Amino acid sequence: MASGAGRWEVVKKGKKQNISSSSGGTPQEKKSVRSDTNTDSSYVMSETIFNSFEKMEQKEQVPPPAETQQKKPSAGRQARKPPASSRPPRYKTLEEALRALDVQELKQQLEKSQSLFPENPCVWVKDLAGYLNHKLPAPDTEPTLSSYAHDYPYCLAGKELRAVIKALLARCSDALPEFFDHCVFTMLREQDLQAGECLHGYRMCIQALVQVKPQIVSLKLPDHLELLRSHQNRPVKCLTIMWALGQAGFYDLSQGLRVWLGIMLPVLGMKALSAYAITYLERLLTLHANLTKGFGVMGPKEFFPLLDFAYMPKNALSQSLQEQLCQLYPRLKVLAFGAKPESTLHTYFPSFLSRATPNCPDAMKKELLRSLTECLTVDGQSLSVWRQLYTKHLSQSSLLLSHLLQSWSTLPPKLQKNLQDTIQSFRVTNDELQSSTNTQHISDCSSLCHSLQQKMQGRGYPWWRVLMMSLVFVAGFIAHDVRSQGSFADSTTALYLERSGVTAVSQQAWSKVSHCGQQGVSWLLENTPYYYSRALEAAGPLLEDTRGRITQKSSELLLWLQENLPLLIEWVRANTPESVFEFMEYVKQLLLFVQEHIIVPALQYLKTELQHAWKSLQESCDGEVSLHCLQNHLRSFTNSTWVYLQDATSAAKSRAQELLSCFSWCLLALCGSLMTTAAG
Repeated sequence: MASGAGRWEVVKKGKKQNISSSSGGTPQEKKSVRSDTNTDSSYVMSETIFNSFEKMEQKEQVPPPAETQQKKPSAGRQARKPPASSRPPRYKTLEEALRALDVQELKQQLEKSQSLFPENPCVWVKDLAGYLNHKLPAPDTEPTLSSYAHDYPYCLAGKELRAVIKALLARCSDALPEFFDHCVFTMLREQDLQAGECLHGYRMCIQALVQVKPQIVSLKLPDHLELLRSHQNRPVKCLTIMWALGQAGFYDLSQGLRVWLGIMLPVLGMKALSAYAITYLERLLTLHANLTKGFGVMGPKEFFPLLDFAYMPKNALSQSLQEQLCQLYPRLKVLAFGAKPESTLHTYFPSFLSRATPNCPDAMKKELLRSLTECLTVDGQSLSVWRQLYTKHLSQSSLLLSHLLQSWSTLPPKLQKNLQDTIQSFRVTNDELQSSTNTQHISDCSSLCHSLQQKMQGRGYPWWRVLMMSLVFVAGFIAHDVRSQGSFADSTTALYLERSGVTAVSQQAWSKVSHCGQQGVSWLLENTPYYYSRALEAAGPLLEDTRGRITQKSSELLLWLQENLPLLIEWVRANTPESVFEFMEYVKQLLLFVQEHIIVPALQYLKTELQHAWKSLQESCDGEVSLHCLQNHLRSFTNSTWVYLQDATSAAKSRAQELLSCFSWCLLALCGSLMTTAAG
């Protein structure tokens, strides 16, 4: 491998044993190093490559004298330890180290590596990582870098350095999986050998790699989980592994979810690791506001442990972490249900139902009942699943039936209709169970099913049907009255209208309307041709000119849209920030809030008031609403309105008379004073 001093060193097979023996660590640390060495398959390959490099050098070199060959082992040991002057100075910050980095020297080292190993791209990328880590000796804080941006430290790299890294990774695409494992295992090995050793070079290579191919991290998730569990007593190492694997999620939501579900969820109960796991999940879901890119990754097997962690009290999470997970739960629920919840929610129904026991916590019970109702509403297959599980989950079914009964008025009409057959089958099952074993749960379910069926039979008052029937009844009554009396003028209806004054008012209004209509029609017949011809003379040329211009502009605009619309769509897709999707999600939540807390309660209130009004009408009619009662109410309402109008008119008339008399008296007084003044 190319060293930082600009020359190559021959790597011996016994180097690992020398390092482990000279590290000076405890026996547990040495054992950990040996386990890392056995687990790291990439290092076996790199050792073979370096052995071939050693053979190449031995063929090219001139055989040294015997004394030199005898002293070669000690010289090799000294070559592995570069002098203090060859190591770069330790910088206070990573920014200073990057400013001091010589990119041209890096290019020369990579060119030398490519010339010596033209068919081994794995050596090129490993030399890149080793060179960067050697040339960036800056303080390394904690292993997760939670106080920095998600792309730190790679975000500090300049354009030239990024171009060199990306170009090399593009040439070494087949070696990238092995290179990722190399960086992870080297970071773990460095933490064993020297406590506090900086790892910025390997971190930058990992971040650059997952930007190019984020799917690399999910190729060996079971192996990485086993590696994580082998270091469960070393939290720093575990956090380093979690950080390295989690970097892909910031560029691909689906890969981030796979890493979180496959690596971080199994260790969520570990106190030293759970805080970073929850923090990473929050940062991941905040960074990706558009959750559609993560559909299809999470299923019932992964979702329900999250539900238990979020709502079950006294679990492995602290209260603050549990509250933080509860805030993330709605978005996790959307990811779990996927793009087509109407065909997948029935697979979640059994687990929701089994958890909805009467003794579960209130918050969890509320969420379970809400989710069960959503399953029944969205996916019709959930009803058949419920019928199959009914006898085995009587207490849970009783709780769900009670919830449906209490929220019946807010349930969608589709669900109310679909529940009819299910409730009927439950009643049949309850009768069969009561004949054999009668328990409290069976009795509760039976009474709840009976109450729900009563709700289904009385679904609200059919106002439109009543209105149509009333109109038909009135029309039939008038037709029968006219037919029995021989003519409309002799009918009881006409007599009633005449007595009430409606006939006179109607005739007067009709005469005025007909007179005005005749005048308007005559005016139009007389003046329409004249004004039409004048309008054509004045506006004809202008309209023709406008029509030609509009046609020309439309054709030009259509041609421009055909040329530029695809480019515009591509630019919008590429440059639309995630905040736009977040804003759309906020608007959606606002509309749902308005519907749930304003529109639905208002409609419910209006419905309740109308029901109270109808009950009051029934009570005023002695429990039966008849035509005679309605006539009495209409007559009383008309009489009271007429009396009110008469009283208001007389009051206004008397007030006007008082004002007129007062004005006349003041006018007479003024005239008298003027005459007195003139006489004097």
